[in-house]
Amino acid sequence: MRIVKEAEERREEILDAAEKLFAVKGFDNTSTGDILDAVGIARGTLYYHFQSKEEILDGVIQRITARLMGDASEIVQQKELPVLERLTKTILSLNVESKLGLEIMEQVHRPQNALMHQKMQASLLAGIHPILTELVEEGIGQGIFHTQYPESVVEMTILYANTAFDELSVTGLSPEQRERKIAGFIYNLERLMGVAEGSLQEAILAIFRGSRLGSNIKANQGPKCCE
Repeated sequence: MRIVKEAEERREEILDAAEKLFAVKGFDNTSTGDILDAVGIARGTLYYHFQSKEEILDGVIQRITARLMGDASEIVQQKELPVLERLTKTILSLNVESKLGLEIMEQVHRPQNALMHQKMQASLLAGIHPILTELVEEGIGQGIFHTQYPESVVEMTILYANTAFDELSVTGLSPEQRERKIAGFIYNLERLMGVAEGSLQEAILAIFRGSRLGSNIKANQGPKCCE
C-alpha cells in the first residue's frame, strides 16, 4: 500500500508541474525536460507514469474536468434551490477562467495549443451533458421547461454556446455586438426550452456577468433582442 500511495503522489506532482508550465509557457512550448526539472525526477520515472507529453496533457485535462464536474454535481443536488438558480450556479461553476486563471485560458485559445483546446473542450462537453440534462428534465417535471427532447436541447445549447462564445472570448467585438450576440443566444435558448420570451433572461445574464464575456453588461440592464 505504501508503494501505491507514493506512486499516486508522484503522478500528482507531475500533473501539478505540468499544469503550471502549460499555463505559463503553453503546451507546445513545454518540453518533457521542463517537467522533469520542475519535479526533480529522472526521465524513467516520468515514463513510468506517462508515455508521452500528450498523455500528461490528458491527465491534466481529466483532473481539471473532474474538479469542475464535481462542483457542478454538488450544485445540481441542492434540491432546496429552484431549478433556474441551480442552472445558473451550475454553469457558473464551469467557468474555467476562474478555476485556472486567465493565463492558461489564453494559452488554450492560441492556435499552437489547438490540441489542448480540443481535448479540454471535448472533456467538458462530455461531462456536463448528463448534468445539465438532469436539470432540464427536473424543470420539465415542474412545468418550467416544455420540450420532448431534453438531451438534444442540452446538446444543441452546449454546442451553440461553445462555438459562439468561445469565439467571443478571443475576438474583439464592440459592446453592442457582444450584447446582440448574447441576446440572440437567450432568444434561441428560450425557444429550445419551450418557455416564454424573457423567461430565461435574468438567469442567463447572471451567467454572462460572471464571466469575461459579459463584462460590459450592467447589473440592472440586459441586451435587447431583435430590435
